[in-house]
Amino acid sequence: MLTSRVFKKGSYIFLLSVFLLSSCKAYKSKIIIPNQTTYSQFRNQQNVFKSVDGNIHYIDKGDGEVIVLLHGIPTSGWLYRKMIDELSQNYRVIAPDMLGFGSSDSPKGYNIYSEEKHANRLLALMDALDVKNWIHVMHDAGGLWTWELFKKQPKRISKLVILNTIIYKEGFNPPISFKPGIIAKTAMWSYRNGISTNMMLNGLFKSGLTKNDLNKIDVEGYKKPLREAKTRAMYYFFSHTCNTLTDYSNVVSKIDIPVVVIWGKNDSFLKWNLQSNTVIKDLNISSDNIHLLDAKHFIQEEKPEQINTLILDFLKD
Repeated sequence: MLTSRVFKKGSYIFLLSVFLLSSCKAYKSKIIIPNQTTYSQFRNQQNVFKSVDGNIHYIDKGDGEVIVLLHGIPTSGWLYRKMIDELSQNYRVIAPDMLGFGSSDSPKGYNIYSEEKHANRLLALMDALDVKNWIHVMHDAGGLWTWELFKKQPKRISKLVILNTIIYKEGFNPPISFKPGIIAKTAMWSYRNGISTNMMLNGLFKSGLTKNDLNKIDVEGYKKPLREAKTRAMYYFFSHTCNTLTDYSNVVSKIDIPVVVIWGKNDSFLKWNLQSNTVIKDLNISSDNIHLLDAKHFIQEEKPEQINTLILDFLKD
């Protein structure tokens, strides 16, 4: 999620701020890890699915029972890059870039990026890959696309892994929302044209990580899609979803499959404690399957090994 509150003080202050801060770097660490996967290498591993709305790129690695890794906003499958290799040793891992994100197309339109349309395209991808059932891992707005999926085909997901996901309004604290129109469009324009790209990513990582130790290679996977004008799906989310969050309680309460929660307890965007009692009751989650990590929003960046261990232990059980 984006983290900037300057719009509440008016567009003039916003424009002044972005020009002052546009030259800052979005990464903090200069240490490059040996053999670190670059974003270009990651993209070269992706396959392409031609959906009715545009091309969707996705990682498909490993063999066996399928695990789907679903990102949120404004990320992509790149968010899971530190987890894919280990999981794919014993499972077939599919990590899509949803339409409007990462390497996937970003066609014109507004409602094309609705939660329902995202769910339709994910189901179409799984049908094309002849995957009948799968283990589902979701993060952030990926939860909304998942609840829509459960509305349509509730039997497709066999087990559910919840990572700092949008569930109920009580736990949803978006740092910013817009009304559709010129201010929101100006923000998206500035993100994709390099005016406030670094500033936005700096704020994103400052709020979403306990410590921003990402390097230039890490940040490239977040920055490049923005510079390629992948902002239309974001525009829908911040100008529509953040203002009118759908109540999925009837959907969630009907889910009857094993569920594990792995949550960064210091997340300021998505707060577990404000909705935990309701979520535990509605999803019938045992205390053994609730894991609160000492992390913030982007737990895949902070605790990838620990998350993998918890997922694999959950699947063994």
